[in-house]
Amino acid sequence: MALTLSEQSAPVIRATLPAVGAAVETITDLFYRKLFEAHPDLLTDLFNRGNQANGEQRRALAGAVAGFAAALVNNPETPPAAMLSRIAHKHVSLGISAEQYKIVHRHLFAAIGEVLGAAVTPEVAAAWDEVYWLMAETLIGLEAGLYQSAGVAEGEVWQSMEIAERLEQTPDAITLVLRRPDGAPAGPFRPGQYISVQIPLPDGARQIRQYSLSAAPGRDDWRITVKRVPAEAAAPAGEVSAHLHAHARPGDLLTVSVPGGDLVLAEGDGPVLLASAGIGVTPMLAMLYHLAETGSARAVTVLHADRTPADHAHEADQRRLVAALPGADLRLWYETAPDGLPEGAELGRADLAAIDVPEGVTAYLCGPLPFMRAVRAGLIERGVPAESIHYEVFGPDLWLGN
Repeated sequence: MALTLSEQSAPVIRATLPAVGAAVETITDLFYRKLFEAHPDLLTDLFNRGNQANGEQRRALAGAVAGFAAALVNNPETPPAAMLSRIAHKHVSLGISAEQYKIVHRHLFAAIGEVLGAAVTPEVAAAWDEVYWLMAETLIGLEAGLYQSAGVAEGEVWQSMEIAERLEQTPDAITLVLRRPDGAPAGPFRPGQYISVQIPLPDGARQIRQYSLSAAPGRDDWRITVKRVPAEAAAPAGEVSAHLHAHARPGDLLTVSVPGGDLVLAEGDGPVLLASAGIGVTPMLAMLYHLAETGSARAVTVLHADRTPADHAHEADQRRLVAALPGADLRLWYETAPDGLPEGAELGRADLAAIDVPEGVTAYLCGPLPFMRAVRAGLIERGVPAESIHYEVFGPDLWLGN
């Protein structure tokens, strides 16, 4: 897929990209304020209010817009396909429609004009308008394909599922097993994908969060694990995770989306490396379950890092699944271990130095950004091509612009 700017717009974007890039976070901050003033329901019922409060959504949008524009002028024959795919999957999990791109366009360009003022000549406005619609139309096309693959109409992603079981994983993590109220199978998904959960809150908002499906495809139920998000200096406690921990019980109904996400286990017989930290273990579990249930003989290296053994959700599942795979190996690291280290675990942070990284490995990463950046850098240093390293971010993808 090649995306090419017109001959008129390309030099304008090249010339103005530094100025727009320098101001893009200011632009996106004003954009969101204008958007929510005109459409307050988008803040309460679509966007994550916590990510608005801590600025992560603004930074993610800024990185995506600047990254896409830079790709158009610097390497138009190879647009940022991974970035576009990731955004499209997230949009489909939220039920985004093509009409909403018009709303975003209106408020984004009002913000650009207000921030950059006289620098936005008609020529500059037309060039950046072309960038926006190239990106928007590409995403609309990708999202249409995803809606079609899911067998639903545009935006019609929501369904009701019943909580069949609630399991306490750690003091801050619970597992919810979901089944269809009519007893039909939950539905297919690919190992590594997630669903959105939409929760009505006491103030009338309906907030949405994504949770990885952490069991194998092909079962009659789905399973998600929810980690309670604590309050931090820059953001309030997680609204949805706190609500689920406090209120979700067997027999309750949850509104959830069709599965989405492009961090999926590739078919084949090549070696695999699954690296996770904290609750990032969940998409890796689905991959391990799939490998075990299909009797895979692939070489599988499983790496996991956590704060303490008591914080490690699904440790028993990881150990059992790795033991069931003849070509699998598990390495564990904990920052501290007040009650002693489990068998085979090490103190400290994940360290690739002593890990055998086989030739031709495909790596999947999930966890906090610093962890994933460190593992990715270590793998590249060991000779793993960047295109063989895939990742998932819980929340706005602050890696998008890179």
